[in-house]
Amino acid sequence: MEFITEIKVRFGETDLLGHVNNVSYFSYLEQARIEFFKELTPYSKTKDWSYILASVKCDFLAQAYFDQHLKVITEVSRIGNKSFDLYQPIYDTETGKKIAEGNSTIVYFDFTEQKSKQIPDNVRLKLENYEVSLNR
Repeated sequence: MEFITEIKVRFGETDLLGHVNNVSYFSYLEQARIEFFKELTPYSKTKDWSYILASVKCDFLAQAYFDQHLKVITEVSRIGNKSFDLYQPIYDTETGKKIAEGNSTIVYFDFTEQKSKQIPDNVRLKLENYEVSLNR
């Protein structure tokens, strides 16, 4: 199963050359990650937040432009004991062309104790619903 977040490119996300600035892609990936985390574990206060970004990478495959509609798909590519990896391709919604690919590692984290924790079984089950093999 995949989790989809829709993005509309805003003017301020473009650069002098008229295409989306590379920094903006990291904001798109973050927006999709946050929506995905809310799907995994609904929370009422920030103190209930249990995820911390350990690593993020983005490969830029094609240019995107102002007013373009993009789709970020969030899928789980690995589940460990205390962390998991996300694969997040970004597509043009009109053409289906892949614009970029994001990969990140997320740690299940206790902010009170300031340390990583085992991923709870209920969260692991939800992650497994979004797990995919990247060898497709």
